[in-house]
Amino acid sequence: MKEIVMADTEPQPAEYSLNIRKPYFDLIAAGAKTIEVRVGYPKIRKIAAGDTLRITCGDNTLTTRITQVNEYESFKTMLDAEDPAAIGGPDMTHDQLVAAIRDIYPPEKEALGVFALHLTLTGAVA
Repeated sequence: MKEIVMADTEPQPAEYSLNIRKPYFDLIAAGAKTIEVRVGYPKIRKIAAGDTLRITCGDNTLTTRITQVNEYESFKTMLDAEDPAAIGGPDMTHDQLVAAIRDIYPPEKEALGVFALHLTLTGAVA
């Protein structure tokens, strides 16, 4: 009798890499920042819960796992729904956070959609 092995149809977690500015890298490494905000570039739209995200700043890299991905129509909508301290650290006010995000992403980038990537650290800083 020949045994038939069914292929696993569940998608396997993927691995992605992102570069990040040093202050935010340090907050993720310290466990204070657990949400990374990005706009809807094609690469970002592919990221799903369970995927691995390698975050790089200069020569340093952290390994995280994506636990949740939330999409919003604007930064304001995202900031109304997500914990601002988990995005910019405990010392940033709501207005400082909006200014910092808008410094990185102009309105035409925001129009691509806003993604809140919930992270958990899985590896030490290398």
